[in-house]
Amino acid sequence: MAEKRRKRVLILGAAGRDFHNFNTFFRDNPEYEVVAFTATQIPDIEGRIYPPELAGELYPNGIPIWSEDDLEKIIKEHDIDIVVFAYSDVSHEHVMHLASRAHSAGADFWLLGPKSTMIKSTKPVIAVTAVRTGCGKSQTSRKVAQLLQEMGYKVVAIRHPMPYGDLRKQIVQRFASYEDLDRYECTIEEREEYEPYIDRGMVVYAGVDYEKILREAEKEADIILWDGGNNDFPFYVPDLWIVVTDPHRPGHELKYHPGETNFRAADVIIINKIDTANRDDIQKVRESIEKVNPNAIVIDGASPLYVDKPELIKGKRVLVVEDGPTLTHGGMKYGAGYIAAKKYGAAEIIDPRPYAVGSIVDTYKKYSHLDVILPAMGYGAKQIKELEETINRADADVVIMGTPIDLRRVMKLNKPAVRVRYELEEIGEPKLKDILKDFVEKCEKLKKE
Repeated sequence: MAEKRRKRVLILGAAGRDFHNFNTFFRDNPEYEVVAFTATQIPDIEGRIYPPELAGELYPNGIPIWSEDDLEKIIKEHDIDIVVFAYSDVSHEHVMHLASRAHSAGADFWLLGPKSTMIKSTKPVIAVTAVRTGCGKSQTSRKVAQLLQEMGYKVVAIRHPMPYGDLRKQIVQRFASYEDLDRYECTIEEREEYEPYIDRGMVVYAGVDYEKILREAEKEADIILWDGGNNDFPFYVPDLWIVVTDPHRPGHELKYHPGETNFRAADVIIINKIDTANRDDIQKVRESIEKVNPNAIVIDGASPLYVDKPELIKGKRVLVVEDGPTLTHGGMKYGAGYIAAKKYGAAEIIDPRPYAVGSIVDTYKKYSHLDVILPAMGYGAKQIKELEETINRADADVVIMGTPIDLRRVMKLNKPAVRVRYELEEIGEPKLKDILKDFVEKCEKLKKE
């Protein structure tokens, strides 16, 4: 009897969810052969190899990573049976266009869900996710961690993957100091997510193999905090699922993948940025909650600005640098830095585009909605240098850093800089503290039983 042919699979990704889906569903599955990954959103991923150390025994040569632009060509030339969509923060329309492209080339189109990809922890898991990039996951995760620490619990954060370097060195990463960030040659995006935890004396894990990562984190945690990326759903089974929404983008909670999954599955929904959003837009988000997830606990939240040297802004020509992903695939035109510039009386917010160099020029071409804001692109040493050169070439008096990290840690600036940060503050009742208190009490009770 002839050996049954394995189904040939192509995984569409962006160096995150795609690798996790492979590890949890396909890696040791003899029914499927993953021919390749494709890449988009993040620069310089295509052309690499998912290494054999991660790919497993069925893939002794690893798995190539190609460009998503060549989707139809890959399907036809490599006789692909199944295309698996596996990245986040894209419109439902975007996903279905890819489905149509896959179908027109003859392949099936799959979306793997929680049952196929979520890993169960031996410790309680609190997940913080969002309906879009830039809703305020980071300040929410920090707030949750702080409250749990104040209750006496050892919290270990596990961050959604950002493996943009040598994947073999990033299988399991543990960050507890700035030296760890240097040792792993972290990008700006990685530093933005890890530094706030380190500043609070916490440990944060990340990497590529999230089963191995979880088992290491469990050894030193009372509670696991899943800090989601983009608007992806958790890699682990959450015991408490907190989802952040953004009334500056009302309706997006039902229009973007997989943010709508988060929105519908949430135990707690935070309507963030109420202090700066339009009242009608806030109401639209409330109506969405009532329509699709009326049993969720709803928290009203604000994200007030904290500026370290506001006096340097008044009357000055400023260059505003914002969090990269929030502006790029997150689709926002501005962030904390822009708001601070307006609030504290900048004379002018200069246009950074004439000063852009290298890949920063390409970023503006790709994301044409950006004008007077500079996204903090820094996915490798070369791009960090190009960002540094762009900032230093700019004809401005002051740099306003609306990024979660101090850029001066990774580059030398030739002009004064001001840091802007957001922190989550709840408005009215209920409070996160009360919800977390109830949660840990239930966990303690279950443990005794």
